[in-house]
Amino acid sequence: MFRYLLKRLTFALPVVLGVTVIAFLILYLTPGDPVDILLGARATPEARAALRAQLGLDEPIVVQYGRWLFNVLRGDFGVSLITRQSVAATIVARVPYTLALTLTAFLGAVFLGIPLGALTAVRQNTLADHVGMSAALFFYSIPDFWLGLMLTLVFSLTLHWLPVSGAYEPASLVLPALTLGLPQIGSIARLMRAETLEALREEYVLTARAKGVAEWIILFKHVLRNAAIPVMVLLFLALPWLISGSVVIESIFAWPGMGQLMVQAILRKDFPVIQALLLIIACLTVLFNLLGDLVAGLLDPRIRVA
Repeated sequence: MFRYLLKRLTFALPVVLGVTVIAFLILYLTPGDPVDILLGARATPEARAALRAQLGLDEPIVVQYGRWLFNVLRGDFGVSLITRQSVAATIVARVPYTLALTLTAFLGAVFLGIPLGALTAVRQNTLADHVGMSAALFFYSIPDFWLGLMLTLVFSLTLHWLPVSGAYEPASLVLPALTLGLPQIGSIARLMRAETLEALREEYVLTARAKGVAEWIILFKHVLRNAAIPVMVLLFLALPWLISGSVVIESIFAWPGMGQLMVQAILRKDFPVIQALLLIIACLTVLFNLLGDLVAGLLDPRIRVA
């Protein structure tokens, strides 16, 4: 297992390094100059040159990248160009809101998607299968922003059951979590159904049935255990996907998390905030991908051998 972990880390480190390069180059690949943002277009050349020297933008790009990477490794993402506050402190203040939204959507997707996928596989070609998979495909296919608007129209503006936006009470979390979690329920349910159907056709299942083993024992002890391996990998990947997907959702519902901060930073061309958020989301994706591979290796020794 240690060799397997070492191999996965060997693959992950170059990816993380590449992500740091891309996040740093955002400053140069997007239109707009940080000096113009801070001083305005009418600033004198002397003022512009002085600020460029103060920010280190007059140095070679390799030197700027090295200094930025060194600061990032120390947890220093710089200062916001707009608010002049620490980027790390600004992001930390938004993290609890994004975690609350992401974990609520994730847990809902897990506890609804896995049973739905297993049920539709066991009841293949029945009414439950057709209805369940149709609903899963519907929520998996529709755009997040459209789903959010429709949920707001029904539950907030028509029925007046839930708040429209903001984070003023616990009920404000319901609509954003539903909008973020429903597509993931469809994704998890579809994969769980496919893996369960494949496991039900394996020879060990036929052998267990021939021996007279009860159907529920076969399902829980053999089928679901093997079918859950690819689903576990998907679940670990779903967390960073949910965090990145919350950019649109938080903007729709005015949820004060990292996603809304990302949109505000893009509109204001606040490059240090954009760089930090991109790097955090990308590193989380690599980390959870690694954890998913490790869990899959623990559940199935054949993966480690391969």
